[in-house]
Amino acid sequence: MFSGMLLIFSPLIIGYLIPIKQVRYLNAVNTLTMRLVMVILVLMGLSLAGLDNLGQHISTILYFAVTFFICIGAANLLALPVLDKLFPTETHGHQHKLTLSTMMSESGKLIAAVAVGLVVGLLLNHDLSWVDTASEGILLLLLLLIGIQLRNSGMTLKQIILNKSGLMIAALVVATSLPGGLLAAWWLDIPYHHGLAMASGFGWYSLAGILMGDGLGPVYGGASFILELARELMAIMIIPILIRRYPLTAIGYGGATAMDFTLPIIQSTGGIRCVPIAIVSGFILSLLVPVLMLFFLSLGAN
Repeated sequence: MFSGMLLIFSPLIIGYLIPIKQVRYLNAVNTLTMRLVMVILVLMGLSLAGLDNLGQHISTILYFAVTFFICIGAANLLALPVLDKLFPTETHGHQHKLTLSTMMSESGKLIAAVAVGLVVGLLLNHDLSWVDTASEGILLLLLLLIGIQLRNSGMTLKQIILNKSGLMIAALVVATSLPGGLLAAWWLDIPYHHGLAMASGFGWYSLAGILMGDGLGPVYGGASFILELARELMAIMIIPILIRRYPLTAIGYGGATAMDFTLPIIQSTGGIRCVPIAIVSGFILSLLVPVLMLFFLSLGAN
């Protein structure tokens, strides 16, 4: 178990040890990361196409995703308002609107990548046994690049430690998501470590879907992708509604996306004071996604 976990963690750790100073190299890393994500999502679609009784599997994927979405989301939203009561945070939001097309374009690209793989796999009807091996190899490279991105994200340890609100949000999101995952696993009658792994995506749908698909197959990968995508889309809708009265709740529900995708929404509707909190909480949760998910997946390894 631990040797397999170390093999998967190694690229992430190695990447985190690589400092990059020049912006052009960081841009190249970011571009390559996104392209590899697209490739792996296409491969995920191919894996889905190779499943027997695809229609039945799709219903299972949706059932899993909805169950985890309800359990984890409810657990988060029941607990996060406590932080707002204990630690009130002042907001100064602007009311200009962010276009829906801007917020949804990246999500649409990733969904399209999975769809392309699925359609191609169904149309070609070739042997797809090579897909899993290819996905594993690309995943190792992707984890290396993600480690580099996290190391060079601009967040120092001092900045993280000093921002208590961001730390508390991240801790509470983790502390409530995992029990939500256990509840969903109990309801679905699946292994509890699978439920814990599913609960460790924190809104990072591209990476979560890839890791779950690599570890447990395309059904779990598809369910994780849909689960985390639904969380992000829900965050887009509820952040503007909640952030005035419950800013820490709004930021926390954004999960890992609070440091990137939903950050413009948080800044626009909550003001500049919410930005450091969102960046710290999002950074910590982003860092924990591969760590926790790979750890829980390794618990079932032989």
